[in-house]
Order: sequence, then C-alpha cells, then structure tokens
Amino acid sequence: MLRKLSIVAFAAMLAAAPLPVLAQSKKDSVVMAMALEPPGLDPTNAAAAAIAEVTLYNIYETLTKINEDGSVSPLLAESWTASPDLKTYTFKLHKGVKFHNGEPFDSAAVKFSFERNGAPTSTNKDKSLYQAFEKVEAPDADTVVITLKYGEPNLPFLLGQASGSIVEPKSAATNVTQPVGTGPYQLSAWAKGSSITLSKWAGYRNASAIKLSKVTIRFISDPAAQAAALLSGDVDAFPRVAAQRTLAQFKADPRFNVMVGGSRAKTIVGINEKKKPLDDVRVRRAILAAIDRKAMIDGAVDGFGTPIGSFYVPGALGYVDTTGINPYDPEKAKKLLAEAGVTTPLELSLKLPPPSYARQGGEILAAQLAKVGIVAKIENVEWAQWLSQVFAANGPHNYDLTIVSHVEPFDLVKITEPDYYLGYNNEAFNALYKQIVATPDEAGRAKLLGDAQRMLATDAVAGFLYQPQLITITNKKLKGVWKEVPQFENDFSTWYWE
Repeated sequence: MLRKLSIVAFAAMLAAAPLPVLAQSKKDSVVMAMALEPPGLDPTNAAAAAIAEVTLYNIYETLTKINEDGSVSPLLAESWTASPDLKTYTFKLHKGVKFHNGEPFDSAAVKFSFERNGAPTSTNKDKSLYQAFEKVEAPDADTVVITLKYGEPNLPFLLGQASGSIVEPKSAATNVTQPVGTGPYQLSAWAKGSSITLSKWAGYRNASAIKLSKVTIRFISDPAAQAAALLSGDVDAFPRVAAQRTLAQFKADPRFNVMVGGSRAKTIVGINEKKKPLDDVRVRRAILAAIDRKAMIDGAVDGFGTPIGSFYVPGALGYVDTTGINPYDPEKAKKLLAEAGVTTPLELSLKLPPPSYARQGGEILAAQLAKVGIVAKIENVEWAQWLSQVFAANGPHNYDLTIVSHVEPFDLVKITEPDYYLGYNNEAFNALYKQIVATPDEAGRAKLLGDAQRMLATDAVAGFLYQPQLITITNKKLKGVWKEVPQFENDFSTWYWE
C-alpha cells in the first residue's frame, strides 16, 4: 500500500513539474505561387519568363549572378577580366563543381552551352547575343575565353540571365522535362497544371548554406484566387502577385510582408510592322496617339506603373523621357489615319496572352482605339499559342496588335534582330546600336542610348505603355525574398524561415 502511494505521489510530482522546453526546429519547406506554369524547364530554348522563375539559380546556374540591386557577382565563374575594347572576356571557373548527374562542370560544358545557344537551329531567346560570339575557347578545364564580333559592356550581366544557363552536354536534349544543372535544387515532381516541387540537392558544393529542403511552386492565374491562397495560408510567398486591388487588406494584416518593387520590365502594345497598313509610320503614330497611358496604367494595373515612351525604362543608364514624342491626342490620331489614306473603321486583330495586365489592358486599348476609328478584335490565347503565333523567331507572326511585358533588362538588341516579332528593320537603328556597344566609356554610351530611345519613339516602333511596379507578398516570417526585380527569378538559396 505504501509503495502504491509512493508511485501516485511521484506521478503527481511529475505532473506538477514544469516540462522541459522542446527544441523547435525551423521550417525547412515553403510553398510559393506564380501566375503562369512554365511550358518546359529548359531556359536556354524558350522565351517564357516563367521558366526562369522556377529554374534560374535553383536548378541551373550561370557564370555570373545578377543580384537584387542589379549588380553582378561571380557564380560558376570565380572571376573574369575584359580587354580594353570589351571584345574579349576571360572567365576563370570554380573547380570541383558537378552537375546533378555526376558529370564534371568545366570549360567544355560552357563552350558547349554557348555554342548551342548560338547555333542556327537554336531557339534561345538571346540567340543574337551568342551569334555575336566570334569564338568560345577552352584553353584548359578551368578557363573560358569569349571573343565577340563587337564590344559588349554588359556581357557579365547578360550571361547571368536564364538564357545563359550552363547545361550538361549529355543531358541537354532532355532538359525540358528532366532538367540537369549545377544548382542547389533538383526537380522532384511536376504535376502538370498544378505544381512543381524542387528538392535540395545533397551534392551541391555549398549545401549547408541552403536552408530550404523543399520548395513547392503552385500555379494560380486568377487574381482573386491568388489573394485567397495567401489569406488562407495555403501559399507562403507570391512574387509578382496580381494583388493591386487587395493590397490595403494585406498591408493591414500583420501576418504578411508586402513589398512593392521596381522592375526593368516594359509593357508595350506590340505592332506587327510587316502587315499593311501598320508598315506606315503614320498609322503606328495614330495608334500611339489614341492611347491614354494614364488610363491604361490605372485600368490594367491599378496605377502600379510609370509611363514610358520608348523601349527603355527609368533607372537604366542613359534613360530619357520620351513620353512627349507620341502624346495622347485622339484628334491627331484621326488626322494621321486620314493622311495615310486609311478608311475607317480599320479592323485589326488584338491577340492577348493570359496575364491580367494584358487581358484588362486589352479591353481598355480596344475602347481607346474605337474612339479614333480602329476596331480591335480581341482574341485571348494561351501562352503556347502566343509564343508560336506572335513571338516565335521564325514566324508566322500572325497578329496585328498584342500586349506584352518584356521583362529582360538590356534588351535593346532584340530590336535589331531581322526576325523579331515587331518587324522593325531599320539599318540606321542597327548601326546606332553597334555604336552603343562599341563605346567603352559610360558617358558616351549613355548619350547614344538617349538617341536610340528617341529614334524608337519617333518611329513608333510599338505602343510604349509603362514600366510595371511589381508586388510581392510573403508570410512575415519568411526572409530572403527579393523586393526589387532586375529580372524575373526566385533565388531559393537566399530564402529561410525566421
């Protein structure tokens, strides 16, 4: 009996004693969402920005890395030097790096990747850059020498983009669905139409610095559903979320961190200049004169944009304000159409990709054009259709007008490409661009960049609308997510839970 009482007393004493605090391990997984599903997972063979949002710096790596402030630092290259004329760059590579399949990363892989990017059959979105390489040499396993046909002051930045991802030669052909890179994450699952899951790669050279072991990326295109997923806690982070109309709600909720960041993106009305009467500059100027940029920014992105007048944005080297070259003037638009001999109503197709800025902007554009006698017949298409019908390098460029946001910085070179979807082939502009990249001093380059912006505005190459301001919403405890957006990427190596 005494023994039984002792046991009861001991149990009571244990119950009354304070329990030890159990160590709580930090979360090591995250659920991120993005609006669009990538069409594949090889950023070197397709233009969709969604591919980079999943793969850049996560699955694949590049010689250089573009940081949040737009600066460039070493990644697969530990250092580089440039010749005074900026035509020759020598990269020293990190040693001991491997691809996910165990193959060594070396200068041969870099040479293969860059030559593949510039091959005649290449579908790389920056093919023209790699075709400007006179040669790529690999004098030893740890050195790559790139010789260009012309000087390129921005080469270290350009090689940090997703199109410069280094691929493993033996696996390159299957990277669209089975990506192999040198990055800290590997693809572990892809539920088409729903989500992609990345898992931390134990063989990464600096695996201990990677805090998240798993990243699930969900695809949510509808703005209302995007907000609901965040509010319910189903999603931890939504970079570039379409939450303009619900922003006040998120700002007032202590669970969230709301960041509004700048971008180098340019949202434009693409005009197919290979089609009549759009090959007439007066017709293109009429289209621009019909567009009220402020109404477009207010209606399409709820005011989160800065007006632009050329294919260039505030904050970039040599930016000049060209919005006054083609101001909103509906009466002038009507006169220009009459001068060009256009009989109204003029019917034009307006092909719109899925993002809300394009679909909402398209409705506003159609209403504005109707006031000057242009009937824009809206056709909503999926990204795959838009890429093949509108944007594809080899055509057919089957459209009259479109709305799209070009998210890459330093992409004036695209305007010089003979098969670019806008159809603007101007030898004077091409010569000016060559002069820009051949000018090593920054001040001289800035002046020429101003000339280029004015030329594109004067020639009404496109309906230049606005520079987007992009919203990112995260769980307040999730750290390392970028506010600024020098390019579309989600570098999970910097993410961690507080």
